[in-house]
Amino acid sequence: MSSATIGMIMGAVMMGMLALRVQIGIAMFLTGAIGYVWVSGLDPLLAYLKDAPYGRFSLYDLSVVPLFLLMGQFATHGGLSRALFRAGNAFIGHWKGGMAMAGVASCAGFGAICGSSLATAATMTHVVLPELKRHQYSPALATGSLAAGGTLGILIPPSVPLVIYAILAEQNIAKLFLAAFIPGILAAVGYMVVIAIVCRVVPAAGGPGSPKHTWAERISTVIDTWPVMLIFAVVIGGIYGGLFTPTEAAAIGALATGLTAWKSGGLKGEGLMECLFGTAKGTGMMFLILLGADTLNSFMAVSQLPAEAAQWVQSLGLGPFTVLFTIIAIYLVLGCIMDSLSMILLTVPIFLPIILGMDYFGMGMEEKAIWFGMVALVVMEIGLITPPVGMNVYIISGVAKDIPMATMFRGVMPFLASDLLRILLLVFVPGISLFALRVAG
Repeated sequence: MSSATIGMIMGAVMMGMLALRVQIGIAMFLTGAIGYVWVSGLDPLLAYLKDAPYGRFSLYDLSVVPLFLLMGQFATHGGLSRALFRAGNAFIGHWKGGMAMAGVASCAGFGAICGSSLATAATMTHVVLPELKRHQYSPALATGSLAAGGTLGILIPPSVPLVIYAILAEQNIAKLFLAAFIPGILAAVGYMVVIAIVCRVVPAAGGPGSPKHTWAERISTVIDTWPVMLIFAVVIGGIYGGLFTPTEAAAIGALATGLTAWKSGGLKGEGLMECLFGTAKGTGMMFLILLGADTLNSFMAVSQLPAEAAQWVQSLGLGPFTVLFTIIAIYLVLGCIMDSLSMILLTVPIFLPIILGMDYFGMGMEEKAIWFGMVALVVMEIGLITPPVGMNVYIISGVAKDIPMATMFRGVMPFLASDLLRILLLVFVPGISLFALRVAG
């Protein structure tokens, strides 16, 4: 039996484990370890495990992950989400569907200092959903807009999945953050347009709206968001101003967000321990997935399956866009059963070499890697709100226990249409992803 055949068999075994609800990190580790022994023997596996995990976890760039997670925990406990929603609502809450649009805008703002989709969805749901209910928004639109808005947490920098992609693709983290700005803004605007359309097609879905605020009130609410704007400016501005690296920026952002949470009283009592425990839990989960993915990818490299798959795809003579849309279709299917981080770790080592080996609009290697990263991240973003395992929807269901899951999934469908349109734009207009990069370069 060839090594590539063993690779395919173990890949099927791993998918079977996932179907049985085995944790993704454990499933990848067991599949990789068993396959490694099958192909190379036990001693090579033990030699790999002796050095490789330490080499991965001691990587300096990875220290940005717990720092961004800690930053998100402090932001959640610091009351910043409520200030963001009040500011957005003061400007557009009187529009038809404006309060839901303000919820999306506040998700984008919170994602800019959080970096986590699940944390964004959970935090903003506690703040925004009661107001949407009070103003008679339909349950489907209320929960659907928040589930979709929560996905902005992994697209708008700083983003933990983008950091992981940068490490796997051997790309500059700062450049990927810069490339994500326009797609992130485009996503937020697209969701607001969807809300406006839904409220006009189904007028009862949008509620009566809130009273119009004066400019003095609007300016006051904007001033209340100064910690968010300052932290974002320091973190992102410091990176692109050359003052510090992304890891240093994450440390400064975590410190600034922590001080803000302390000042607001969010760290009183068990608040600080909850932040530290949440960060440790999230970091442990991510590093377990990293260990499993590294073991699986090492086995795949030994089996030569990715190399043979790339050669096979190229031998078919398929056009570059046929290959790309096939990969996108695979991501859409995987998104129904896996989270974004797991998909990145599992698929990037296989798909990225295929993409880099083809011609897309005459782009260079670095541009193709960054462009594909944006496309892949947007597709993975969709997985957070698609049934049967839309993690953002499950997070919101834990808050809105009175709203059926079927209603929530029905509410996200119009936003999925916006996402699919955005994918087409990113694919056929790569300048959307590369414009800011080229201007800065």
